[in-house]
Amino acid sequence: MKSVKPVVVALFAIATILSAPSFAQDYPNKPIKVFVPFPAGQASDTIARVVGERLAKSLGQPVVVENKPGAGGNIGSDQGAKAPADGYTLTVATAALPISKNVYRKLPFDPEKDFAPITLMTITPLVLVTRADLGVKDVAGLVDYAKKNPGKVTFASSGTGTSHHLSGELFKALSGTDLLHVPYKGSPPAHVDLMGGSVDIMFDNIVPVSPHVKAGKLKALAVTTKTRASALPDVPTMAESGFGSFEAVAWFGMLAPAGTPQPIVDRLNKEIVAILNTPDIKEKLASLGATVVGDKPEEFGKFMSAEIAKWAPVVKRAQIALE
Repeated sequence: MKSVKPVVVALFAIATILSAPSFAQDYPNKPIKVFVPFPAGQASDTIARVVGERLAKSLGQPVVVENKPGAGGNIGSDQGAKAPADGYTLTVATAALPISKNVYRKLPFDPEKDFAPITLMTITPLVLVTRADLGVKDVAGLVDYAKKNPGKVTFASSGTGTSHHLSGELFKALSGTDLLHVPYKGSPPAHVDLMGGSVDIMFDNIVPVSPHVKAGKLKALAVTTKTRASALPDVPTMAESGFGSFEAVAWFGMLAPAGTPQPIVDRLNKEIVAILNTPDIKEKLASLGATVVGDKPEEFGKFMSAEIAKWAPVVKRAQIALE
């Protein structure tokens, strides 16, 4: 009788191995949900819908994008982390995810342990924009204006602890200015107040702000990447503006819950990377200011870990801590 148990275990292991490819071949056989942890109209939502529409065609099943905003992206991310690990619920990851691990004392999920990385889809610059009538022409002018009006210049963000917020805190530290943070529930309402003159400046993703810049409703002072952005080629970088150590990018990846079968993760990686590198999709994303990455799951996992380490000192210096 003692020899039965090892045989059963061995047979179960063999059955699991043999069934894994079949499981992947049968996937998907029902609609797939993609959680976007931010409101409609933000860059994460735009990119998810561009990719999701083409993914539905390549997989032969509907791909439904669901916006689940709140708590700096943590509400939607928490739901995504706790969804069944079957490949039918995916979550769009942004720079807010690793930042949350540094900001929130009681985060209900672990960005590293509770997700299976699929791919880093795109990276995009942030843009330092001001209300059109602020009267500053460049970053140096903004610093001068802020120093003459300490504590009076307001900077908006899409929420406390987001990359937009921490970029503002980094700018404060590097420029020696005293700026007042005004958090919003997502970028769209912040844009409304920025264009209306209720707040003064904002670091935000190039995807949603570039149309407002081109329409003259906002003024772009600098982009946060090392090189200029093709979507706003006349806008200098922060380095060109005298802040050589300032670099921050917005990024967008795709995650599945931890424990999702590897064949499904690999299938999704293959499909999404192929979509991202399709000429018309790549061109469309480039027109929005996004650069396609499309890396392997393990590479995206390492990138996420590096982002957590990168923002830790910024959070500590700014003394940002949330429950």
